[in-house]
Amino acid sequence: MDSFDCDLFVVGAGSGGVRASRMAAARGARVIVAEGSALGGTCVNLGCIPKKLYSHAAHCHEQFQEAVGFGWHVGEVSFDWQRLRTRRAAEITRLNGVYDKLLSGAGVRLVRGWARLLDPHTVGVKSHDGEEQRFTARHILLATGGRPQRPSGPGAEWAITSDELFDIDPFPRRLLVVGGGYIACEFASIFQGLGSQVTLVHRGPRILRGFDEEIAGFADLEMRKKGLTVRLNATVAEVQRRGDVQVVRLSDGHTVEVDAVLQATGRLPLTEGLGLEALGITLNAEGTVPVDARFQTAIPSVLAIGDLVGHKALTPVALAEAMVLVDHLFGDGQRPPIDYEAIATAVFTHPNIATVGMSEERARRLHGEVRVFRSEFKALKHTLSDSTERTLMKIVVDAATDRVLGMHMVGADAGEVIQGFAVAVQAGLTKAQIDRTIGIHPTGAEEFVTMREPVR
Repeated sequence: MDSFDCDLFVVGAGSGGVRASRMAAARGARVIVAEGSALGGTCVNLGCIPKKLYSHAAHCHEQFQEAVGFGWHVGEVSFDWQRLRTRRAAEITRLNGVYDKLLSGAGVRLVRGWARLLDPHTVGVKSHDGEEQRFTARHILLATGGRPQRPSGPGAEWAITSDELFDIDPFPRRLLVVGGGYIACEFASIFQGLGSQVTLVHRGPRILRGFDEEIAGFADLEMRKKGLTVRLNATVAEVQRRGDVQVVRLSDGHTVEVDAVLQATGRLPLTEGLGLEALGITLNAEGTVPVDARFQTAIPSVLAIGDLVGHKALTPVALAEAMVLVDHLFGDGQRPPIDYEAIATAVFTHPNIATVGMSEERARRLHGEVRVFRSEFKALKHTLSDSTERTLMKIVVDAATDRVLGMHMVGADAGEVIQGFAVAVQAGLTKAQIDRTIGIHPTGAEEFVTMREPVR
């Protein structure tokens, strides 16, 4: 063991990598982590955190409008894109420093540079000036995360990804978003709320594939109410550049003039330059790194977690995987495996979407007979706000056991509501237990405990 430079070498200082590094060091392991970019990974720098900050900013526009219905006299308002960008950047820089202190405080050595595997126990780290250091490790953990899929097709040379959108300059008054997944839908909602006229183009028949179909369809309609234009079963056929304007012709015959095109058609595992193939690690068809239940690759000393393995591309999942892995390597190995079926997630569209467990479609495939409970309503707030926004809540129950298989919501603070129910779903919540629960009145969340008659 002492013949190695460290017990654990972590490639990548994102959420999963930092958590694994800190927890391993706390158990007495000698840990080195390599990172060539900003600390905190995608979530902190180009994902969850800045995106949620921009979502808060976008909701302010609605709140100004809704305040009138409650007696407030709101004067002329304006939006300063440069100030939002500057404030966001300052907060991200602060968080980068927090991550640096977390690592140093835990006794983890941070090496700046891009890492590649040289053999099952050796890592080379090339600094930004081209110098390479070599380190030996008992275990090597890959936690490099993912990256946006680069634009392709007509107009690809002018299109941007979500990485560039946070600092786009000037603010796009007209924005075309290509994609139908959660990232595309979130940015479409955010920029529509900030004042851009947004058109969302998706090649499929519906947005948010993989989510409950009824929930996705309801969210689509609600986003359109906010002014978003959605064009389904369409692709970009041609793009012409006229000065700063892009004239985009779609396959459905429509033409849109925009200031910017965001290609948000998915993310890919970040494996380039790691040297995996040379070591005999063959990637899965979708580019993820294959691992076993203990996150070991085909090389026992090389492990991988997070977006790189593709179980669920969510920050809390990477954190949980890091804890399981560290317990296996440096603990007693008794930490229970992750239940990937009962992981809650949220989509920060306007309105928000949140879900835990199975969609109705998946539940029917796996369990056959299910009971579905549904409630759609206008939230109390909007009886005075004059907003036409509506909320949808849905519970999917196994008819044979009464166990709740899935809970879904579209509406304000959906993520906050579903997070609480996620604990109960993970613990085996039944519909009878929901029925015995007294609601908090008046709240939107109480609707989950008042549904008595199944709709199907």
